[in-house]
Amino acid sequence: MRKNLHGLLLAGCLLVAVPLGAQQVCPGLPYVADTPEDELMQAVNGAEGPQEQIAALDKYAEAHSDSKFMPCVHEYYTLAYLKLNNYDKVIEHGEKGLSSDYQDMMLILNVLKAYVASGKISDTVFDIIMKAPDQIKAETNPPKPPNVSDAEWQKALEELAAQASDEVGYATYAFFQLLPRVTDPAKRLEALDKFVKAFPEAESKNAAQISYAYFIAYKMANQPDKAIEYGEKAVAADPSNTVAFNLLAYDYAFAQPNPDKAEQYARKALELAQAMKKPEGLSDEQFKSEQNNQLGMAHLTLGYAAFVKAGKTKKVGPAIDELKMASDLLEANPALQGQALFYLGNAYEFQYPANHKGAIEALAKASDLPGPWQGPAKDLLAKVKKAAGQ
Repeated sequence: MRKNLHGLLLAGCLLVAVPLGAQQVCPGLPYVADTPEDELMQAVNGAEGPQEQIAALDKYAEAHSDSKFMPCVHEYYTLAYLKLNNYDKVIEHGEKGLSSDYQDMMLILNVLKAYVASGKISDTVFDIIMKAPDQIKAETNPPKPPNVSDAEWQKALEELAAQASDEVGYATYAFFQLLPRVTDPAKRLEALDKFVKAFPEAESKNAAQISYAYFIAYKMANQPDKAIEYGEKAVAADPSNTVAFNLLAYDYAFAQPNPDKAEQYARKALELAQAMKKPEGLSDEQFKSEQNNQLGMAHLTLGYAAFVKAGKTKKVGPAIDELKMASDLLEANPALQGQALFYLGNAYEFQYPANHKGAIEALAKASDLPGPWQGPAKDLLAKVKKAAGQ
């Protein structure tokens, strides 16, 4: 599966990144005239570019490393390094700034932007995301100043509410961008639990993303009951999620056998996969590969469900047709193609009389493919060859 589209699909319906309203730099760290901090700010604001700003910040940091103003220095470092796309430095200085008692949203957002852009992940970034709601509330719910009219104050509150909405939106976006990078299912589930607690409105506003994320995490954790529970929630919240329907159908076929439900969801996945549109930025070849993967997975599930039902009906033809289509479509996915060919070999042997030639051909192909079905295919191939007198 191509990495770009796989990442896009695996995230379900990803949130769209939102533009952020203007935040004040270092709102809780004022400085006075004729001080080293004033001199630093004049140098930073008068600099011709980020490199010159960094030089001024370096000079101050070397001379005043124990200053209470250092969190603001780290914040200005993040702004400068973001302009240079030096995300490692943004993360380094952002995390240093946030490790103190001082917190502010611009610093939090800069760190999140760097993590999203860098492709990196850490436990620290999730801790930072969970701090965001309280910090947003602290910065966007100030007391009414004296000598401000009700009309002016109402306008200010509306602007602050819009800023808060944008900031919550970006923190949520960052969370769903970063979560798929976590390979430990226990840590994924822990992050999701903390996110739902820290962002209580997300369960309704982002129901599709949350349910799908739990679905994937529980699948990774090998907890099929919980995975299916959240898979059902995911497809209910987003009836256009092809991958969710395919994975849920697959689980009903193989993890918690229910051939009728497996067939129902696989047919929905097939319908959605046939109607897939190519996302921007992908080549025709990449898109076709992923579409074939989704189509092939749906046919695999339909084929297996039909094969299970053939145990009663003795009609194995539909299973053979579906599994042949699946094996042809899944060339870019050796593991699933091997599975389709393995069951195709079984189906040929289930026929009466058995089609040894078809079974040997399918199982020989499966035996050459890396993945969990290679061993079982080799074992069954040896038995079929013996039955065929080879």
